[in-house]
Amino acid sequence: MNSAAPPAQKVWVVDDDRAVRFVLATALSEAGYDVASFDAAQPVLDALTTRPPPALLFTDVRMPGDSGLQLLDALKQRHPQLPVVVMSAYTDVASTASAFRGGAQEFLSKPFDLDEAIALAARVLGQREAEPAAGDDVAAAGDGDALLGDAPAMRQLFRAIGRLAQAPVSVLVTGETGTGKELVARALHRESPRARQPFVALNTAAIPAELLESELFGHEAGAFTGATRRYVGRFEQANGGTLFLDEIGDMPASLQTRLLRVLAEDEFFRVGGRELIRVDVRVIAATHQDVEALVAEGRFRADLLHRLDVVRLRLPPLRDRREDVPQLAERFLQAAAAKLDAPPKRLTRAALQRMLDHDWPGNVRELQNLCWRLAALAPTDRVAAQDLDGLLAGRAPSDAPAPEDWDIALRAWADARLQAGDEDIHAAARARMDRALLETALRHTGGRRAEAATRLGVGRNTLTRKLGARRRRP
Repeated sequence: MNSAAPPAQKVWVVDDDRAVRFVLATALSEAGYDVASFDAAQPVLDALTTRPPPALLFTDVRMPGDSGLQLLDALKQRHPQLPVVVMSAYTDVASTASAFRGGAQEFLSKPFDLDEAIALAARVLGQREAEPAAGDDVAAAGDGDALLGDAPAMRQLFRAIGRLAQAPVSVLVTGETGTGKELVARALHRESPRARQPFVALNTAAIPAELLESELFGHEAGAFTGATRRYVGRFEQANGGTLFLDEIGDMPASLQTRLLRVLAEDEFFRVGGRELIRVDVRVIAATHQDVEALVAEGRFRADLLHRLDVVRLRLPPLRDRREDVPQLAERFLQAAAAKLDAPPKRLTRAALQRMLDHDWPGNVRELQNLCWRLAALAPTDRVAAQDLDGLLAGRAPSDAPAPEDWDIALRAWADARLQAGDEDIHAAARARMDRALLETALRHTGGRRAEAATRLGVGRNTLTRKLGARRRRP
């Protein structure tokens, strides 16, 4: 492992799991740190009465006696500048947000790669001037419970939410339809100092363009035909709290200008009004579209994107985190059972495999809807594979060709074309292959061309050229 710091730097490791404590302490020692290990919080606090604090401390969350979060609180009271890395196998929004609220420098998900832990130690010790996150303690509950997952992308997302919840910056949430973008916005609000203030959500694509301005900013009586009384818009409703604007990419150009002014000045006029309204609102926006492409096409203002996109969070599609399907399905089946006042249904191994094989074009929303249908329609408490027949969109897994057999289909296509006397079939095959690869890569990356090009191993210009050729083809 690479040496990451001068030998004089002291690092303490606190974990009741002897194996974790040993391997992490050994790796840190081999990297050049002076390491001390503890199996609980109290020995750490006792040691601090006779020894100077370390340069960095790693602590687990769940331990006998005081938890790692209680240790973190005690450490911040005694040594507020001591950087603490919280470790846990339970990586969810509530855990990460609690750690960052308590002043943790970073959150490390278990199981972790030792090289990652060493790199993290080097990075934290090189950034001692960084301010710890802080905020009011807010209980986690409600809709955020559905934001679940153990996939690496979801763990990374939870850490980001935990840190960003305390920062008063605009966030742009991207991801395919049905991935749970509003759940991310609600989690950011729930774990923030604004949690006791309103959370207001508006799907801008669901409101007719001629009504959207009034919906956002409100209107005065008589402002237009049918406006018989004053209406308080969503910005005023969200004052002090958070406004979530879903499908921001569909917002009309004229309203983009007004929204930009509000974000810049925190003030606006109601439609037909003369009173200047001032608000304090954190805006979280979301879209399933490629906003950079919208900007390039002149359909979205670049300066508005810069205002909204201070930090970007991407929700992966469910097909890219299939390992989360069992956990999500169990939660949705339990929730449905509670609503229906019935015992929760259980998935057989065959049914679960059918679900793991499915591509989930509707993402988490599709899985949730499926579980509700199963809770209501499955004839027994155990859901069999045949209970899924007709409920999963698309082709049944048994009908799908094996991925490694695509060349067999290609040979059959070429044979048919040659027998028909077609010419230049190589160019036709290349064009179809390019189209399939490009469309699939763009679907996996949520329309982000640069990432799609990287995943395919081609240049961004090459991908753009091929997309242009695909659009021009009759």
